[in-house]
Amino acid sequence: MKLSSLSIFISLAINAALAAPEIKRASSDPILINPPGFPSLPSSRTGSRIAPQVATTLNLNDIQGDVLIGMRKIKELFFFFSIKDAATFKSKLGSDIHSLVTNTNQLLSGSSNVPVTAVNIAFSNTGLLALNVTDDLLDPDFVSGQFAEANDLGDAGTSNWVSGFAGTNIHGVFLLAANHTQDIDTQLANIQQILGDSITEIYRLSGAARPGHEQGHEHFGFLDGVSNPAVQGFDDGDRPQPAAIASGRFILGTDGDTVSGRPDWTTGGSFLVFRQLQQKVPEFNKYVEDNALNVPGLSQQENTDLFGARLIGRWKSGAPIDLAPLRDDPALGADSQRNNNFNYDHPDISGFDVKSNQTLCPFSAHVRKTRPRATLGDETGAFDDHHIIRSGIPYGPEVTDAEASSNQSSTDPSLERGLAFVAYQSNIASGFKFIQQSWVDNAQFPADISVFGLTGNTTGVDPIIGRVGGSATDAPRVITGTDPLDTNKAFTIDSEFVISRGGEYFFSPPISALSGRLST
Repeated sequence: MKLSSLSIFISLAINAALAAPEIKRASSDPILINPPGFPSLPSSRTGSRIAPQVATTLNLNDIQGDVLIGMRKIKELFFFFSIKDAATFKSKLGSDIHSLVTNTNQLLSGSSNVPVTAVNIAFSNTGLLALNVTDDLLDPDFVSGQFAEANDLGDAGTSNWVSGFAGTNIHGVFLLAANHTQDIDTQLANIQQILGDSITEIYRLSGAARPGHEQGHEHFGFLDGVSNPAVQGFDDGDRPQPAAIASGRFILGTDGDTVSGRPDWTTGGSFLVFRQLQQKVPEFNKYVEDNALNVPGLSQQENTDLFGARLIGRWKSGAPIDLAPLRDDPALGADSQRNNNFNYDHPDISGFDVKSNQTLCPFSAHVRKTRPRATLGDETGAFDDHHIIRSGIPYGPEVTDAEASSNQSSTDPSLERGLAFVAYQSNIASGFKFIQQSWVDNAQFPADISVFGLTGNTTGVDPIIGRVGGSATDAPRVITGTDPLDTNKAFTIDSEFVISRGGEYFFSPPISALSGRLST
């Protein structure tokens, strides 16, 4: 919908007032969530410009704010656009948009410059080409784009995709986050006024943290966002967990970036993978209820909850089943010093073999499929290349009474719900794509893969987001390991709980590039 001249004037006036230097955000009006169980963010700090491949610190003033903070936004809008007038866009990017973009330091504890609305921007490969930026970022998947790789990612074609994601028309995305929707709308109106006819909207998706005690939980009800790895030079040492991962796995040109030869202007940037993932909540709940376990000493409800937890690998509180194998432990789930401090190995248990024992956590559990930890050995060793930082947000309304009673998701588009999935990495092939193809959608992972020295039955694909390659929607999937009394027992899942609605690959450039290489 186009804004009238009067509404644009009013929006600009409001935005100017909010952006005035003397306006400070009240501590009671935060921009990020901080529910029990979420790790504390490090304090704001400064750093010098980092040189490619030799960085010892991270320049948090140059890294866009969304990359490292994780799944913490209260409200967020993804505004996907196409560039129509490259000359005007580049001019405005360097002169006006650049100053609106939020850096990491602004979002950290102790910052005196927290924005009312955080703004980030990222570009697809076709977007860079539209700006006549032909530099090779040395990432073939970024060049291909997600539409061309739909089948590689397990999608059943693109028939379920949002039309805006079909093809290569999306050149970029603005990510706007705030406490209030009106603040996001005001800032978006400001951006649209600045850029004018140089861009056109392709699609938008609004997300929000779930209400009340569900804040920080995704729509299936499980605490989400606490499994992100610690990053060396950012938050290592602040929370006990498996060893911190080199920043170069996420931030280009920093320690641990395994790809050499990229343009210097990309240092401090990150590749952003966006996926709109619809969640079939009533169907998931019904499947969990129908397959409740029969562990002696547990009530019917406890056996139901245990089955759901073993599908995910965590209880709804966020407590990992590897540490709380039979009953939820809310105190553990709320303790950020303990809820991510596990690696599936238990040398203190006599005879325990991390490569075969599934009594505590199944190989097929979603969190183990996506981050196997010690299942494959030292995460900072041969397998440390396969990490992502997730920074998404739920979208859509809560389940209605009618949906809950019928055990069916509504076909009303306004009631669609799911996860706006965002993942950052320095190499899409080693990060998101590897995890999706080689772990999530691989029915043999991690069991029966001789190269890993593992033995056991076929694991099955990830029960939450996995699909059998090339299969039709709702094709049956078989998983094992879910029953702790008989880990060879197979469960058949005959419907999909998560439907891909499409997405795109983007590059989130360092802020300095917005007034440098990308605007010249």
